[in-house]
Amino acid sequence: MASGKACKRYPLFNIRGYFLVFGALAISALVTACGSEPEGGNQPAKPVQPAAAPPKPMGLPVKAVEVKVGPVVDEVTAVGSLLADESVIIRPEIDGRIVGLHFEEGQEVKRGQRLVTIDASEYTAQLAAVKAELNTEKQRYTRAQELYEQKFITKEALDVQAGAVDRLEARVQEAQVRVDKTVVRAPFSGVAGLREVSPGAYVKAGADIVILENLSSIKVDFRIPEVYLSKVGRNQPVALRVDAFPGEQFEGRVYAVQPAVDEQTRTALMRARVSNKGFKLKPGMFVRVALTMSTRKDAITVPEEALWPQGKDNFVFKVVDGKAMLTKVELGNRRPGEVEINQGLAPGDTVVTEGQIKLRDGAPVMVMGAPPAPQGDAGKSG
Repeated sequence: MASGKACKRYPLFNIRGYFLVFGALAISALVTACGSEPEGGNQPAKPVQPAAAPPKPMGLPVKAVEVKVGPVVDEVTAVGSLLADESVIIRPEIDGRIVGLHFEEGQEVKRGQRLVTIDASEYTAQLAAVKAELNTEKQRYTRAQELYEQKFITKEALDVQAGAVDRLEARVQEAQVRVDKTVVRAPFSGVAGLREVSPGAYVKAGADIVILENLSSIKVDFRIPEVYLSKVGRNQPVALRVDAFPGEQFEGRVYAVQPAVDEQTRTALMRARVSNKGFKLKPGMFVRVALTMSTRKDAITVPEEALWPQGKDNFVFKVVDGKAMLTKVELGNRRPGEVEINQGLAPGDTVVTEGQIKLRDGAPVMVMGAPPAPQGDAGKSG
């Protein structure tokens, strides 16, 4: 039996267990180190966000407007001249010296107002002389009646004396008329023009004194082609424009139509009357006349620049769901800057007014100034 300390034996499984525990701890430490963030400590991982939808392709930039809906008037235009409602040149009917002018130039006068007085002394003297002769003849006639009743004169002699009285009475009336005509009065209310004479001037019968015109309303004469005669008549509304008042319109109505048509021009002369408050309109003015024939209350109109003519046809680009749709239209009346659409468009439609040259039917468009179309919602983080 050998001597010395005996060797201590360790079970094999204990050694292997140590290696297994050491390996497990090393792997755990490695996993922990890899999962930790370099800064900020442990934080929960963010969920993966879905990719945003790709943006829709941009359309061609254009300008567009919504069609207008409102009244449209069928009218025929013409040119004409203005006339005073009433106009007369004041002239004396007898010769004489002017002793009074009772009006101011350019001022209003009333009907019956005295305008001119002519020296009446000569005519008054003639009237007095004729009246004296008449009184003498009346006395003779009275004496002749007495003689006739006494059978001293015949019936014929009495009639001769009665005729003399009648003639003198007529002369008295004539002389009285001449005296009355020494005063010239306004035949109607109106505005006096510029006088042609001065006080003290000797004038002949028929000499021009002043023009008097009634301007409270004014007339306009104009001609229209005969083809429109079936559509116009009395009480037809008219609108007037004159260069003296740009942007202002004067309203009136037709009150007379010339019965005959001019054979050379094939036009009919019409006359309308227009209210003239403030006497803005003056006789002799050149005027542009628009004669209304009919009115449509809910007509559709578009700007002229929206039209896209192709040959004999007219089109517009109508914006539908972000696309330009080439649409054929039927035109109605034209007005400055806009045109009526009889067929092809409806209220609420939008038409392109600028940028048509680069468009084709169905092309995507982007209306300048309009809000952009939605592109779809991106995924939200949770």
